[in-house]
Amino acid sequence: MQTFEIVHLSERLLVVDKPAGWLTIPGRKQDDERPVLRQVLEAEHGKLWVLHRLDAPVSGLVAFARTAEVHKVINRLFEQREVEKVYEAVTSGSAPRGERTWKGALRRGKKRSYISPHGKPAETRAVCLGEVTGGLRWRLFPKTGRTHQLRVHLASAGFPIHGDVLYGSEIVHEDGISLRATRLNIPGFGDFGLKA
Repeated sequence: MQTFEIVHLSERLLVVDKPAGWLTIPGRKQDDERPVLRQVLEAEHGKLWVLHRLDAPVSGLVAFARTAEVHKVINRLFEQREVEKVYEAVTSGSAPRGERTWKGALRRGKKRSYISPHGKPAETRAVCLGEVTGGLRWRLFPKTGRTHQLRVHLASAGFPIHGDVLYGSEIVHEDGISLRATRLNIPGFGDFGLKA
């Protein structure tokens, strides 16, 4: 079993660098054999409250509250959009360096999300950092947290994430998809970062 790094551990908060392929919480299917981050962490650290999730093929920062009170406080910060999350991705496509914003309503289907006038509002600020071997590197700042939001926004704009066959990628990525949560700033609790 692949190991993971604990980025921060205190009486209030546990922040981990989740490997691609791991579930944050148990999946819907009873026979899913993928490792579950919360279960592994609870075996060592006791009861944890999930603050947010990452899709299984996405790697990077995931935070858990260590008390119900901290969970309540940080959930309020997420609801008020005060928590800043930053991701990095490598995609196919061609684009000039620079910033753009994608807005639109997203609706969740059985396996994937899609743009729909009947969905929930979603907004992502994206900065194209330039070309890398075989694609483009992006820094992504989601303003909302819809299911598969970054994956849909990039693919819909013609930039499927490497390895993300669900959203049209034809590029194989050795470990999940090329999307990584690299920064998590929770006001009053800490600003946590990773290398892309």
